[in-house]
Amino acid sequence: MSVPATQEKASAPSGLRRVVGVPGAVLMGLGSILGTGIFVSIGIAAGVTGPSVILAVAVAAVVATFNGLSSAQLAASHPVSGGTYEYGYRYLSPTLGFTAGWMFLCAKSASAATAALGFAGYVLVAVGASAAAYRVALALVAVALLTAVVAGGMSRSNRANTVIVLLTLVALLGFVGFGLPTALAGAGANLEDFFGGNGQDSGASGFLHATALMFVAYTGYGRIATLGEEVRDPHESIPRAIIVTLACTAVIYAAVAFVAVASVGAGGLADATQQAAAPLEVIARGFNMPAVAWLVAAGAVTAMLGVLLNLLLGLSRVVLAMARRRDMPSRFARVDDQRSSPISAVLLVGAIIAGLAAIGSVKTTWSFSAFTVLIYYALTNLAALRLPPEARLYPRWIPVMGLVCCLGLAFWVEPQIWASGLVLIAAGLVWHGVARQLAERNPTLD
Repeated sequence: MSVPATQEKASAPSGLRRVVGVPGAVLMGLGSILGTGIFVSIGIAAGVTGPSVILAVAVAAVVATFNGLSSAQLAASHPVSGGTYEYGYRYLSPTLGFTAGWMFLCAKSASAATAALGFAGYVLVAVGASAAAYRVALALVAVALLTAVVAGGMSRSNRANTVIVLLTLVALLGFVGFGLPTALAGAGANLEDFFGGNGQDSGASGFLHATALMFVAYTGYGRIATLGEEVRDPHESIPRAIIVTLACTAVIYAAVAFVAVASVGAGGLADATQQAAAPLEVIARGFNMPAVAWLVAAGAVTAMLGVLLNLLLGLSRVVLAMARRRDMPSRFARVDDQRSSPISAVLLVGAIIAGLAAIGSVKTTWSFSAFTVLIYYALTNLAALRLPPEARLYPRWIPVMGLVCCLGLAFWVEPQIWASGLVLIAAGLVWHGVARQLAERNPTLD
């Protein structure tokens, strides 16, 4: 069943060029992770579990590491665009492969729309405007502009992503550095009742719910795997890039969570998230250094753009992979030779994200993403368990732990969220059956 990495590289579908090295792949991962998760989800999770959100950040990082290592060895063994969609087809079954691709498209399209609306919200708060119509309009402009950037090819996208990530890192380091004195002064009072804090559910269920929410904040490393056809020397580069990305983000998340919670308490962080959707900016205003608040606002804006950019990249490559198998119309499998970009797939993804952003509501998006992403990575770990011995880079207990953690955490989100997720999976499988029958009856239909 297995194919050596060298053969895999040779037999991978043509059209995309390998132009991304380890530094570029790490920046792609950071650009996907350092966005909505760190600027918004920490506040949401703090409202669920209280001060123990700091520990939830660490536990989520461990779960993400299991999943990241499974993704890394799968991508190294089978370095093509599509991520777990392709791994599911190769190592599991067409049904499970399709389910993975379907979950990725559903979860990340909603996340991309959230990022676009988050970008618009931070900009409007900074300039003193908050009308919902303005927020939607600005979000749609951002989607249109970044869709054009991604359609222009990977090299252009890499340059834009590098600028975005560097600006975001400067803002987060500024928040931690300038906020540390305030955090140390308030740590005694704000972290005193660490496990019994003022969250909605401060027990074990609340902690696991918060861990599930924070896990989603790490999953941007998946962009590295979904770009498997465009990474140089994928067998070595992809695992290295994923590990470096996760290590960097775990440190940054833990530092930001500590400063935020210790400065204003978990309740204050949650309130800032609910009322302004810009919690780090609100907290930074309490540092008595206005420049820091502006720096954080600028970093949030660039971070949201980075998330949107990278999701456009990852989603379009999954659409490309699904179209190659006729799970999507075959016109989306075309790659423009001049730009080395699947322009039709990029435009489709941009249109879907724009449609979701036009709704203007992000109330349940993050929890929905948590369930669907956890199902997606459960399938990733299941596929990693099916790797032949010669293709494994890590022990089998790593994907076993990843599978158990993903399935366990998925059902700690709100019941209505995972119930709607199961309905969506069923709807996708119905579409899959219809699409396969149409493909069999009309093998040349475009």
